[in-house]
Amino acid sequence: MKAFTRSAGSRRMLFAIGTMVLMATSACASAPATSHSPMPPAPEQASASAQSRVPLSTVESLRQLIDNHQLTEVRTTYNSTYGASLLFRPETLGYYIVLFHGKEFWRVMQTDSFDDAESLYRTFVAQTQTLGQVEVDTMRLDAGNKYAAHMIAVNEAKLHSLQQDANNQQQQAQQVAAQQEQARQQAVVLSSDLHNTNAQLDAVKQQIRALETMQANPNLVLPAPAPATSTAPAQPPAASP
Repeated sequence: MKAFTRSAGSRRMLFAIGTMVLMATSACASAPATSHSPMPPAPEQASASAQSRVPLSTVESLRQLIDNHQLTEVRTTYNSTYGASLLFRPETLGYYIVLFHGKEFWRVMQTDSFDDAESLYRTFVAQTQTLGQVEVDTMRLDAGNKYAAHMIAVNEAKLHSLQQDANNQQQQAQQVAAQQEQARQQAVVLSSDLHNTNAQLDAVKQQIRALETMQANPNLVLPAPAPATSTAPAQPPAASP
């Protein structure tokens, strides 16, 4: 009987402990979720989440559409480094009108009206003509200056060549004139020598003809005798008185 009483008392104690544990567990489970505050988000995650909620600008949106090949080029006009483009987005039936300088988008307009897009495009084209004219004039003037400098160099080289030719011709003319003068002087000397030589030749020819004539004469021609010399008789000396 005592053993049974102890066993029953032990069971009641265990039952009471189990009940308390179940109540504590139930209380923890039924506690609101806000009782345990979650960890705050990291700053980088918060920043990324905030950026994802910021809408893209028109320029950034246009770049994204171009990178994704979602735009069709309708027409583009260039004036020097300035240009205007009319782009069409088939997915939304919208138009982008762009004014750019070099590779940078300057102004971007968006509209769903084709007429408005055409009007904006013509306005941007007119602006590119005005803006690009300065660069076109600068380009033409720079090219003109370079061409003039090139032509100056070409003509200076031609002038130098002509001056060398003129100097060579003058030197050659001086040499020819000196040779001509020397030839004239030599001709005078030769003419005098020729005259003397011809005179000597004529004299020799005359002698030859005289000898030939004498040898051709068959008659014997004797030389004339020398005249006799007469001696006067000696006279006696005169008598002295």
